[in-house]
Parts: sequence; C-alpha cells; structure tokens
Amino acid sequence: MPLLLLDLDNTLLDRAGPFRAWGERFLAGVGAPPADIDWLLSIDADGLTDRWDVADAVRDRYGLRIPSIDLVEELHDGVVANIRLDPLVACALRIADGAGWTPVVVSNGGVRQQEAMIRRTGLDRFVADWVISEEVGVSKPNPRIFALAARRVQLPLRGAWVVGDGPEADIGGAAAVGLPSVWLHRGRSWVDDRFAPTRTADGVIAAVATVLAA
Repeated sequence: MPLLLLDLDNTLLDRAGPFRAWGERFLAGVGAPPADIDWLLSIDADGLTDRWDVADAVRDRYGLRIPSIDLVEELHDGVVANIRLDPLVACALRIADGAGWTPVVVSNGGVRQQEAMIRRTGLDRFVADWVISEEVGVSKPNPRIFALAARRVQLPLRGAWVVGDGPEADIGGAAAVGLPSVWLHRGRSWVDDRFAPTRTADGVIAAVATVLAA
C-alpha cells in the first residue's frame, strides 16, 4: 500500500479563501480601507509568516491596543471557522484509498490550528493519519518529517508520492527524500532550478488522478 503524502494548507484545504474572508471582515471592523487586504495578504505570505509576526504588524499599522495574543487567537479562530472540505476532495481521497493508496497529511505549522482544521472539516475521516511539524519537531523540506509520516502508519517510503503547493517545502522536500511529486501551481510558474516536480496539476483532485495514473 504506497503512501500518498499530502500537504494541508491550500492543498487538501483552501486556506487562502478563508484567510481573505477573515481579513476583509477584520479590516472593516477596524476602519481600514478595503484595499488594505492586499497589504494583509502580503504580510501573511500565504500562511508562511509566523502568526505572532502577523499580529504585531497589524497592531502597529492600525495602532490597535488589543494584546498580540488576542489577535493571534482571532487569526486562528477566524480561519478555522471558515475552512471547509470540498466534497470532491473527499471523494478523491476515497478513490485513492480504494485503489490501495494510504493518504497521510504532512503539514508545517502549529498543532492546535492544523488539527482543528483537520477535525473540524471531517478530513480526519479520509486520511490514515497526519504529521504536524510543531508536534514532531521537524519541518518540511527536511526529509525526516516524511520518514516520520511513514513510520506513523508503519509503511515504507518507497513508492510514495508527495503532493503540495509549496515549491520549497513540498517539492523540495520530495526531492530531498528522493520521491516523485505533484506540484499544485495555483496559477504560478515554476522558477526554481535546483529541483522540479515530477508532475504539475491545478488542484489536489487532478493531482490524485495523476498519481493514480502513474
């Protein structure tokens, strides 16, 4: 049963949409101009910026007096509350499982938010397990996190595929561990000449179909 190692944010679950939705409501609440959503999105950097750094930047820009910890909590709760699992993604995972693949989530981030998204959306019913960087003390692209994911479900890494939208974390990580990969381009072009994805897809459903066909 080969492993299907899947990223979480903007791969299995759309984080960009829920973050934008939260951001627009938050900015309206503090009286910021609607165009400031572009600034907030750039600061967030698709979730790669530490939450505390985002909170501090927001507090400084708008002169807010709320504690950073409260703003971090609002960031967490606002995104999680809006996350949804696409039924077609759930269907693709069922098909992969039926074809003999074992889907496992491999995600960078904090345990509290990542597990909340996995459980709240019901994604936990469609994957065998998950590994979150904060919990195991190692992040993608370090090959160890993929080895830990394989150990978690007691399966070998040989024959596994990695699917994700992160050029460095997912595709670089796959290259580091010697695994084939599918990159979710999300409208971007590949620019890194150190490594390259085995395949490219416009979404996780197409990516799963690509792996099954391979």
